[in-house]
Amino acid sequence: MSRHLADKRAPSTGRRAQEFLRLARAEGSQFWAGFWRRPRATGEGNRRMAQYLRIDREQPGDRQA
Repeated sequence: MSRHLADKRAPSTGRRAQEFLRLARAEGSQFWAGFWRRPRATGEGNRRMAQYLRIDREQPGDRQA
């Protein structure tokens, strides 16, 4: 299929995709740097997971001992 007569755009150089990736990488690195510097949560979330695991270990279910 040939191009339409009015379609006179130059072929893409990929610059738009390159710029998008550059921005995504720059913003992503800032996110991960902040994420790793953030102090660990020592609140209810960790205790709740520990309780779930304890309950799961105590319930025999259909496991063999």
